[in-house]
Amino acid sequence: MKKHHQDIQDLVYVHLNQTDQYVLSCGIEFTEFAAAFSGSFNHLLLLKHRFEDADFNMHTLFEYCPEDRITKLAAEDVYSYGDFCWIDFVEEDGLNELTGQEIAELLYLGHQKHHLKMPFYNKLENRFVYLAHEDGFFNKTYYRSFKDFFHVLSEALSGKLGDIKLEKSLLGLRRKRSYPAINKEILLSLTPFIKEGICISLRDIDLQRNRFEIPIWVIGDFATMDEMYEEYEQISHENPHAKIIFDKKTKEWKLSVS
Repeated sequence: MKKHHQDIQDLVYVHLNQTDQYVLSCGIEFTEFAAAFSGSFNHLLLLKHRFEDADFNMHTLFEYCPEDRITKLAAEDVYSYGDFCWIDFVEEDGLNELTGQEIAELLYLGHQKHHLKMPFYNKLENRFVYLAHEDGFFNKTYYRSFKDFFHVLSEALSGKLGDIKLEKSLLGLRRKRSYPAINKEILLSLTPFIKEGICISLRDIDLQRNRFEIPIWVIGDFATMDEMYEEYEQISHENPHAKIIFDKKTKEWKLSVS
């Protein structure tokens, strides 16, 4: 049975393929991705989309979202687009230099959500290729530098924690808190697990008086997120393989590995 947004809310699945330089993820949406790179994004060449305020490039016959309209695009319900695929680029002149072969490779990327050759183009100077089906449910993102991936993961997790409203005020009302981004060093040290595929569960947070603990299970590599969710339901009854812990007094994060 197909799981949808509401079923996988508060779960983040990430699987890193180092050889082919991509990450499969579930639970991180374009709006979170865009927020993480606010102010440092390039233009987006739209390979699959339904954005109505795009510009058109005559050479490639693709539409694109200029950098100054990315905030508008991020505010759309891109989940409802179905397929949402793009590659960033620095200058439109770079688009106009693409060969027929390169345009064919881009068409293939959007259609098959896989590369014919590594999808980093000097003409485009792209940092990413973002290939989503039901954005936030199944995302495959190529990263020129995995530093960018760890930045997204850190920002997205701290943003989600703010939305969950973990603590109550004196009047018993839940209040929105902002939490410091999880140190990249902590996330980097999880790399061996992320290469196997992990599920970070914000729905299973262990709330204690002076701290809270976010459990992480190593669950493997999945072609579909339905299978991933089934595995999560099985494994979530077991002790987690690691925990990210937030100390409320020191306002610091640490990692505990079982």
